[in-house]
Amino acid sequence: MKTRSLTAALAAVLAASVASAASAEPVFNRIASFAVADNLPEGKDKATPTSAEIIAASEDGNTLVYSDSPNNAIGIIDITDARAPKAGGSVTFEGEPTSVAVASGKALVAVNTRESFVKPSGVLAQVDLVSKKIDATCDLGGQPDSIALNKDKTLAAIAIENERDEEVNDGDLPQMPAGDLVILSLKDGVVDCGSIKHVALTGLAEVAGEDPEPEFVSFNSQDEIALTLQENNHIVIIDGKTATVKTHFSAGTVSLEGVDTKKDGALKFTGDVKDVAREPDAVKWLDDERLVVANEGDWKGGARGFTIFGKDGKVLYENGTAFEREIAKIGHYPDKRNKKGVEPEGLEAAKFGDDNLFFVLAERASIVGVYKDTGAEPQLLQLLPSGIAPEGAVAIPGRNLFVTANEADLVEDGGARSHVMLYERAEGEATYPQIVSTEKDGELIGFGALSGLAPVKDKPGMIVAVNDSFYASQPTIFTIDATAKPAKIVDALRITRNGAAAQKLDSEGLTPDGEGGYWLANEGDADKLVSHAIIHVTEKGEIDKEIAIPAELRAHEKRFGFEGITSVGEGDDLTLWMAVQREWADDEKGFVKLVSYKPSSKEWGAVRYPLEKTESGWVGLSEITANGDYAYIIERDNLIGQAANLKKLYRVALADLKPAKLGGELPVVKKEEVRDLIPDLKATNGYVVDKVEGFAIDAAGNGFVVTDNDGVDDSSGETLFFGIGPINAM
Repeated sequence: MKTRSLTAALAAVLAASVASAASAEPVFNRIASFAVADNLPEGKDKATPTSAEIIAASEDGNTLVYSDSPNNAIGIIDITDARAPKAGGSVTFEGEPTSVAVASGKALVAVNTRESFVKPSGVLAQVDLVSKKIDATCDLGGQPDSIALNKDKTLAAIAIENERDEEVNDGDLPQMPAGDLVILSLKDGVVDCGSIKHVALTGLAEVAGEDPEPEFVSFNSQDEIALTLQENNHIVIIDGKTATVKTHFSAGTVSLEGVDTKKDGALKFTGDVKDVAREPDAVKWLDDERLVVANEGDWKGGARGFTIFGKDGKVLYENGTAFEREIAKIGHYPDKRNKKGVEPEGLEAAKFGDDNLFFVLAERASIVGVYKDTGAEPQLLQLLPSGIAPEGAVAIPGRNLFVTANEADLVEDGGARSHVMLYERAEGEATYPQIVSTEKDGELIGFGALSGLAPVKDKPGMIVAVNDSFYASQPTIFTIDATAKPAKIVDALRITRNGAAAQKLDSEGLTPDGEGGYWLANEGDADKLVSHAIIHVTEKGEIDKEIAIPAELRAHEKRFGFEGITSVGEGDDLTLWMAVQREWADDEKGFVKLVSYKPSSKEWGAVRYPLEKTESGWVGLSEITANGDYAYIIERDNLIGQAANLKKLYRVALADLKPAKLGGELPVVKKEEVRDLIPDLKATNGYVVDKVEGFAIDAAGNGFVVTDNDGVDDSSGETLFFGIGPINAM
């Protein structure tokens, strides 16, 4: 096999393919990702689940501290070189850290030490970041949640949530004992436990007023504290110096239009919800008079956006569905969370240069919205890709840095680890998103789980893609304008059977039929009554042919079947070639089939394709595309992040694709490596995704690659769509 290195020219092509329209305005781009598992103590199993939930930075901006609740620890990261974060160790506690702040080289950590829900307890621990020793602890009298410091770091406010047990009475309120707010003094990072004051919060909210659920705190420059009572749908303003309630108000309700209301395997942003409680989670002051809250809507709501209030409770701006719809346009909408949407949860606010910015973290969409505070309607500047479930964030304006802490760790399912991700603001071009959608007939085109690509005949830069069974009720062929930056989905052809959305499809590849229609590769799954098959759809998307695999294949079938389809020849000489992802029962280990079918004669055949060997995981095929004298094939492992080591493009000479009859000895083809795709997958400085699923060569001979984001289910939702330049140059 022949290995070809990446050239500077191709790297430039890649950079151009992922960039958005040029702008002199500064933008944020991700510059590094730190896997929290890299901070586990020496000797501890690296497969231990971890988390990065709430995060803070030292005054010099060179050190990050995050809470890791599964390990009862805080983790420390050295970001002196922000593009190369280094593990700084951890500190463990006899309890669960829920939040962290930093002052004068000390980490102030809120620790939940409760015996049970009805016997809540907690402490504030003061940790020296150099010695990593716990210097002092203060009894907080209950289970803490959020902690915040005032501007000069002389006061700390801690929300004592005393959270409800979701298994009791379906999690309904009230559940005693009631929570409150703790305020204490500190100097040079040293806490004064004797200064603790408790602020009672009962009797304020109309919703379960006897059981306030304090959630998140934030100081303005006047030492006023904004505190959210999430389940109570209430906001309280407190004088931090006197520890007295100044005012309080309901967060109210909101009605939404243009939302997807059903968890049905289809993206339809045409529904309405009426008068849902906002359920405020994170809160940040924009100035001394205005505050912004993230409307998580995770309990009974579904508010999905954010709201700017005056501190008198007046609604100054309601985001409604705008944030969520922008998220849907970049393929990050979580259909399985339809009742509650993208779940805005975390917030950060800071001034970068002349711009007052705030950042909204959508936990279920794994996206951060960057907004410019204009004093009126905020301006959405960017959507930043994050790790799975961004929970906390910290801005470091002095270094033009922004950081997210992403709590989900899917190691037990072979998925992505928890990560801390760093972004830098500088003049240039945004590298994400790489693909966006538009509207058709006035309706937003939702997309995700793109599993195969093919070219549009005689139209350079135009590509079609198909989604897989994640959207079982909305199988679709998308038309992509890859000349746009980012690439743009400009049309959606729904696949139908007898006029209704086709069921029992898992389309993993497509190829044009030359007459406006398409051949689809359908991957079977016996458990779901889905058959391995070749399917033909007309130019209107209607299925008119379904070709089942022959008995010789069916006798040995397994779950991982057709993952790509391409065509060679025309008319009576047309042959369809399908790539089988993994070995079936009659395959020698390390070999898979490339299966052929000739529609004119209904003849089936196959050759054998040799797979690469890896030390862990499995290896299989994800795509096949014929162009010129070759068939191009994506071969990959099923590993993610640091474990991933095989995501490559190979080619096989068409002259070697000489199918033999099924059931007999099959010839083995020779393959040639064309490109290692891992450097491309690292271009946006996230972790390496596992599912490189689609490849096509357009009418001008340029190659394009797409990844499958699994419909944002146990996934960061990132869809990477990028060009790799002229294929004949490789």
